[in-house]
Amino acid sequence: MTQYRPLRVIISGGGTGGHIFPAISIANRFKEVNPDTEILFVGANGKMEMEKVPAAGYKIVGLPICGLQRRLTLKNIWNDIQVPFKILVSNARARKLIRTFKPDIAVGVGGYASAPLLFAATRLRVPSLIQEQNGFAGLTNKMLGDKVGCICVAYEGMEKFFPAEKIVMSGNPIRSVIKKATPKMRAEALEHYGLDPQCKQLLVIGGSLGCGTLNKTMKKWIEAGCPGGEDVEVIWQCGKYYEPDVKAFMEGRELPRIHWSAFIDRMGLAYSAADLIVSRSGASSVSEICVAGKPCIFVPSPNVAEDHQTHNAMALVRRDAAAIVKDAEAQEKLMPEAMALIHDSARLKTLGANALAMALPDAAAIIVDEAYKLV
Repeated sequence: MTQYRPLRVIISGGGTGGHIFPAISIANRFKEVNPDTEILFVGANGKMEMEKVPAAGYKIVGLPICGLQRRLTLKNIWNDIQVPFKILVSNARARKLIRTFKPDIAVGVGGYASAPLLFAATRLRVPSLIQEQNGFAGLTNKMLGDKVGCICVAYEGMEKFFPAEKIVMSGNPIRSVIKKATPKMRAEALEHYGLDPQCKQLLVIGGSLGCGTLNKTMKKWIEAGCPGGEDVEVIWQCGKYYEPDVKAFMEGRELPRIHWSAFIDRMGLAYSAADLIVSRSGASSVSEICVAGKPCIFVPSPNVAEDHQTHNAMALVRRDAAAIVKDAEAQEKLMPEAMALIHDSARLKTLGANALAMALPDAAAIIVDEAYKLV
């Protein structure tokens, strides 16, 4: 049996909720198995981890690291000129953090800040572990694969990116509030959101930063009179970035069955209420939907490295555990397909059951166990 002695743990990465929430789940597990464990997060200045991590009760240090921008604008050109210098500064600060904090283990979850910290940790012979959330490995993690002691993954077939002997199938850590919905949880969710139990419930989520395609699709469907949705209520997370636009669009429209907000804090309840989910296919979203055992139509983002969201979605589609609509076709096809599916109870049941069969709910515990083995 693993002896859970107190450790000094440094966790690096971030940029989006898909990196941050798994990192916090891993930290919470470290504290569960030994409350005396000390944890330091390392993130990228200006990214959402600098807000979300302290809100979860953990200390975080920011690095000036940033990535190259591909769109040709004056702001992006200036950003790209600064990138090499920011990398040098971040590498130096990462080495200093390792020397001063003296971690027993370094854990990387992907994102800008993960690279300098993990490179510094491996050079200074600190046991290191990375967690790859997606079905197509990110550049930072691929570069680190040969250097770290363990690679925790969420999808099969990752041997094409990493040394097979280092791979552990863990799944993605998710928020503890995400569970398979019971009738009691659904009743609580319907009451919380003020939903009609006689209606079908559609949850539309575009990730922590919002999704322009899903928002445009919703607006087009609403303008058309919500065809096929006469008995459907919608919980719609539009994202903080898109909030002013959606607010202006909804102004003056009497639509009591459209419940929109910039961000859904109680996502566990939202999942419990949903008969069908429409979502981007970021790694955390896919893992949460599996654990919740919910049918979903994925609309993969085309604006991510190596098209990894399509790889994530197809892992479920191939097992008849989800449906998929291409981003470019969403405005025409998504809502008609969603309305047809939400009224097909047998199909919903099949997709939800197959998604649940793919769930790996103990990911954080597996990752922490692997970290202790390395130490």
